[in-house]
Amino acid sequence: MIQPKDRIIFPLDVPDYRSAMSLVQKLNGHVGLFKVGLELFIAEGPRIVDEINNSGDTGVFLDLKLHDIPATISRALRCASRLRPAFVTVHCDQGEAFLEPVAEEIHPGTRILGITLLTSIGERHLEKMGLLREYVKNIPLLVVRRGLVAKEAGCDGVVCSGLEAAALREALGPDMIIVTPGIRPSWTIVDGDDQERIVTPRRAVENGADYIVVGRPIRDSDNPAEAAFRVAEEIASAG
Repeated sequence: MIQPKDRIIFPLDVPDYRSAMSLVQKLNGHVGLFKVGLELFIAEGPRIVDEINNSGDTGVFLDLKLHDIPATISRALRCASRLRPAFVTVHCDQGEAFLEPVAEEIHPGTRILGITLLTSIGERHLEKMGLLREYVKNIPLLVVRRGLVAKEAGCDGVVCSGLEAAALREALGPDMIIVTPGIRPSWTIVDGDDQERIVTPRRAVENGADYIVVGRPIRDSDNPAEAAFRVAEEIASAG
C-alpha cells in the first residue's frame, strides 16, 4: 500500500543544478517524487534527471507538458522515457488514441499524464480565450471533458485541480492516475496566491487524488523535511 509521504510530489522550481540538488538532499526519502519542470530541464538538460534518480529512492516526475503534433510527441516521449521518469506530462488535444502506439515502446516504469487545465487558470481567463460559456461557468465540466480526451488518447492518468478530482474520478474510473497541483496545507493558505483553484492535501485525497504537488509550503519552511512530514500527516488524515 502506498504510504502518505509517497503521494507527495515536490517541484524543483529552481534554475540550476546546485539549487536543485540541495533540495534533493534535504528531501530524499521524505517525498514520493521530485518534479522537474521546464525551467530546470532547459537549464540543466537530461543529466538532472539522471542525477536525481541516482541520488536515492525518490524518483522523478518529468513535467514537460509536451504539446505538438502526434509524431513529434511520440518521438519526444521515447527520448524522455530513456531517462526513467515515473511520469511525463503531455497535452493531448488530438485525442483518438494517438499515444497508444508509443505507450508500448517507452520504459515500462514511465506513465503518461494528460494535462486538463492549469490551476492558475480561472473563469476570467477562459472567457478571454473564447471558450463556450457552458465551460467558462462550469470548469469541472470542461476538465472532465478534457480528462476523457486524455483517456481516449492513451494516457495513464491526468493532472487536475483537487476541486475537479472527484468529478474526474467518477468519470474516468478507479484505474486512471490523478495528480493534483495547487495544493496548500491548511496551515499555509494565504491571500494573493497565484493559484486560482487550490485545496488542502486532505481534501484532494478525499476527492480522489493519487498524488499531490506541494511546493512552496515545503520549500519555504525552515525545515523542509518536517514540513513534508506535516503534509503527509494531512494526507493520512483523509483515511
